[in-house]
Amino acid sequence: MNGLFEGELTDDDQLVYVNGVLKGKLLENTTLIQQAANNSKEQFANSPDLKDALLNAIMDAFEAHTSMSTRALGSERIRDGLKDTLLGPAQLYEALRAKAGNQPRL
Repeated sequence: MNGLFEGELTDDDQLVYVNGVLKGKLLENTTLIQQAANNSKEQFANSPDLKDALLNAIMDAFEAHTSMSTRALGSERIRDGLKDTLLGPAQLYEALRAKAGNQPRL
């Protein structure tokens, strides 16, 4: 993935985008599921349906993230809900503590 996205995106940003967002959308595509089940990886990689599905997944992700971000920026209630989710099921605090434990103390 290095070199695909140049600029201010972190490695984690890129991994979440590819492995979480795009892969998640592609896993919902029944045509791709059937093609993966019935073809070799090489045949699947050359499928025009995969190219189209990837483009659609990118557009869907853009629309969804733009919509969610716009709504979150305009609503303190949504931001509070996001904070609750991050501190609850997403375990942000615990992940930050674990990351701090792996860094040298200053």
